[in-house]
Amino acid sequence: MSTKTITSIAPKELYQLHQQGTDIDLLDVRTPVEFREVHAQLAQNAPLDSLDPCKVMDERNGGAGDPLYLVCRSGSRASKACEKFIAAGYPNVVNVEGGTIAWEASGLPVNRGKKSISLERQVRIAAGLLVLVGAILGYFVNPYFIGLSAFVGAGLTFAGITDTCGMGMILAKMPWNQVKSEGPSCCTP
Repeated sequence: MSTKTITSIAPKELYQLHQQGTDIDLLDVRTPVEFREVHAQLAQNAPLDSLDPCKVMDERNGGAGDPLYLVCRSGSRASKACEKFIAAGYPNVVNVEGGTIAWEASGLPVNRGKKSISLERQVRIAAGLLVLVGAILGYFVNPYFIGLSAFVGAGLTFAGITDTCGMGMILAKMPWNQVKSEGPSCCTP
């Protein structure tokens, strides 16, 4: 991983560049379902779990020299995507501060589609359910089932410390978080 600091930009500042005529390449690295629910009008979808920096840069209109802006829900996944690009030798990437939440809160134009449960909520639901099941089975069936709750707790602690969520990565690949191809996307064949 590179030690280069990730550059960031406020949503309003990015949109002002667009309004001034600057070509903006904005990639939303959330799951296709999250992207379909709401996204910045300028954004194309390139999910983080399948993101190939070299392929993205090869397919760009502006080439590798122009900045590539990355956005997600709140900024965390976009920051990880920036790190992937930097590690692959493409340092001219910019994280959109606050993600789609900040973009929308700034009153900037978004496209809305079908409502879905965000990946973050799915992780909370799955973790809570696993802890509850572990506790119930540990009480009524066998005390060893409490280990399931302990495992989930350890996983959540690790996710909090490292800002990497294994459960989120697994849930992102689930069929309900995929969208049938609705036309060309930046990084979809």
